[in-house]
Amino acid sequence: MSSDQDLKQRVHTAYADVKDRVHDRIVGMEEVIDLLLIGILSEGHCLLVGVPGLAKTLLISTLSELLDLKFARIQFTPDLMPSDIVGTEVISEDAATGDRGFRFMNGPVFANVILADEINRTPPKTQAALMEAMEERQVTIGGRTHSLERPFFVLATQNPIEQEGTYPLPAAQLDRFTFLINVEYPSRKDEYKIIRTTCAPRDYRTDVILGGDEIVGLLDLVHREVPPPEVVLEATRIARATRPDDELASDTVKRYVAWGVGPRGAQAVVQASKVRAMLHGRDRPNLDDVHALAVHAFRHRLVLNFRGEAEGETAEGIIREVLAGGAGERRRTTVAAGGDRRRTTGHRGRVARR
Repeated sequence: MSSDQDLKQRVHTAYADVKDRVHDRIVGMEEVIDLLLIGILSEGHCLLVGVPGLAKTLLISTLSELLDLKFARIQFTPDLMPSDIVGTEVISEDAATGDRGFRFMNGPVFANVILADEINRTPPKTQAALMEAMEERQVTIGGRTHSLERPFFVLATQNPIEQEGTYPLPAAQLDRFTFLINVEYPSRKDEYKIIRTTCAPRDYRTDVILGGDEIVGLLDLVHREVPPPEVVLEATRIARATRPDDELASDTVKRYVAWGVGPRGAQAVVQASKVRAMLHGRDRPNLDDVHALAVHAFRHRLVLNFRGEAEGETAEGIIREVLAGGAGERRRTTVAAGGDRRRTTGHRGRVARR
């Protein structure tokens, strides 16, 4: 059995190989690819938000091929039923005896990678069919519980335009996603390359980079790794500083935020930080990992109040302000303490607006 150090080296090497293969099909999207890999290897789920035609589906299916994972796509529509996702029990007859009984037929959720395409276009009852699967890695039908095979990831997409007739995801379901990933338009250079390469014959390399057993081993390794105390403290500080009734909250947070980030958000950042460190060839995560991931892990968990929405504030802007304020407070405390980094406090004053 490979040692933990061997597994870390394996994922670091595989990281470069996966990105190289993905770029055979996908132009640019560096940060999106990184966040998806970090989300997958921290055993989380990701919500991708972007307009149609930005290769979100192609990216997810490509990753599932390179990681040798069973892929299933579910197109969410207004008439989709929960049984269309999780499966249903049907009456079957034994040809030999003539006995009849119920037999469970698996739905598409019984795969390793689930692409929930345009998840906000189906009613809440159907959206909720994914809740148990995402949190417990199991589904319950007819009073019977069916376990889902590891690894299991839900990668959902959401279209930010044409919102008529859509059903926004409730906060409880948004909280199940490790990251909310914004997929932006490509740069002019990248868009030219996309059009040039997709309008001509080309070859793809589809060899597997990581097998399913290796991925499960990596998931177990991430859970075994003990995070450094400073990483846990910083993730906790940032999460608490987004809550308007907390002593760490700035005036901006108190003014514009209705609900801040809960403990699940800080947990997601800590787990994802361990994976980010491994991908970059480091044994332990650091504060840079926390800060690089906090916006993506927190922005869908922070709820603005009416004043914040009316004045055009954004969750992302407020989180970046919290990060900037915490950095300033740490610097001030370090100077006051004569360089003793153990004496740190959270930010309490208003940060200058960007």
